[in-house]
Amino acid sequence: MASHDNAGMDLQRTLTSGPLAAIDMGSNSFRLEIGQMQHGRYRRIDYLKETVRLGAGLDADGLLTEPAAQRGLACLQRFAKRLQGFEVAQVRAVATQTLREASNRDAFLARAQEALGKPIEVISGREEARLIYAGVAHLQPSDAPRLVIDIGGRSTEMILGTGRLPTTAESFRVGSVSLSMRHFPDGRLTEAGFREAQIAAGAEFEEGLDAFAPRLWTEALGSSGTAGAVSQLLAASRVTDGSITPKGLRWLIQQCISAGHIDKLDLPGLKEDRRAVIAGGLAILYTLAAHFRIEHLQPARGALRQGVIIDLYDRVHAPRDGQHGDVRDHSVRELQKRFQVDVAQAERVRVVALALYRQLAPQADADAVRELGWACDLHELGMMVSHHDHHRHSAYLLSHVDAPGFSQNQQRRIADLVLGQRGGLRKIEAALANEGFAWQVVALRLAAIECHARGAFAGHAIDIERHGRGATIQLPADWASSNPRTLYLLQEEAAAWQRNGAVDLKVAG
Repeated sequence: MASHDNAGMDLQRTLTSGPLAAIDMGSNSFRLEIGQMQHGRYRRIDYLKETVRLGAGLDADGLLTEPAAQRGLACLQRFAKRLQGFEVAQVRAVATQTLREASNRDAFLARAQEALGKPIEVISGREEARLIYAGVAHLQPSDAPRLVIDIGGRSTEMILGTGRLPTTAESFRVGSVSLSMRHFPDGRLTEAGFREAQIAAGAEFEEGLDAFAPRLWTEALGSSGTAGAVSQLLAASRVTDGSITPKGLRWLIQQCISAGHIDKLDLPGLKEDRRAVIAGGLAILYTLAAHFRIEHLQPARGALRQGVIIDLYDRVHAPRDGQHGDVRDHSVRELQKRFQVDVAQAERVRVVALALYRQLAPQADADAVRELGWACDLHELGMMVSHHDHHRHSAYLLSHVDAPGFSQNQQRRIADLVLGQRGGLRKIEAALANEGFAWQVVALRLAAIECHARGAFAGHAIDIERHGRGATIQLPADWASSNPRTLYLLQEEAAAWQRNGAVDLKVAG
């Protein structure tokens, strides 16, 4: 026991003061950043980048092709070697627009997680935007209202914020890879191609004209490879000091048109890994400058990968940091308010479910415990839609709502838990093959039964004893006669699990 406790203390010290790692699986490049927070300041330890062009590997049916998949897997295997010795809790890998789109993403993710040896999360566009802003705000702090733009391979994120707080965040489905592939086929650079690319980009950004209007910000920053590359091109040619301006963009576009093809484009500072996608990036930047009246876009310090590390650091310090903490807890509270959740009932179910889960899975990791707690907090979210089948409405909302801090993977896991809170088990039968998930569902369902009368109680009566894939519900001797309806529901619950077979659940006596 002592050695187990010491190991836990060592891991906690590593998480709170040791290095953390972020992997950004972008549409154009994969990046690995290793950093450390010291006295509130960020210090980079290592940085690796590989051009993978995952986004160029989506075919007409939205399937990720095998060559693209192999490029990504080979890169992740190399990253895994650098991360040897890192605990799972020290690393967060996030995938963006290409894997949001890919219809075969689950199959690729299974292979990718095996190659990396760590979990991989697919994050929503707005979550990507939030993390980008977190990176910029921490590495380049300012109290001025600012617009942050990140042009990726298949999406562009725009964020407004002041200080560390993002106020508006949106993701637009247009990026340097997708635009280059469509409007500059085979590397041909034409005036018509740029005109068509700008129209296509403008159609995507049009709905953000009011949300990101110039009156709402005083400085604009570009936090992406595209912005950094264009800034370097302008500075190397002495067109500007590195500031991205409409005049400078027009000059670069004209150089592209004059060259006629990407292979003939001869610009000081143009790196080979940027050559194939520079035209699409320029078209997006010029469209943004024109639509949002951006006279000067400065390259930013900080991006998605640093934001991921800072967010991971905040999660680790959430229990003791009242200022920032885990943004997911804040998201849960906001969802409870928005959907008018009965918070007192949610708390009753949470207390009982977590007590049961500690008995069923005493070695469960912190993420499993927290996900069960969040499922309890939000299990009645769908009541606002309809009382009938509210668990189905709750699960649907949790699968699709924007919840800052949560990845799409994690939202789906919590949604599956919520879906399984009541009714037949067949609807979550595939997920119940995972033993850890099955015990979470048992704990949630039993807690909902014990609290079904929605009344206050001093403490819960149910105990449970696990034996392998089976468990026996233990009840106080005089409890059954005083609570016949709850006893009936518990017996029905045991029968449901007996029919399903995933867990051998029984009621003692």
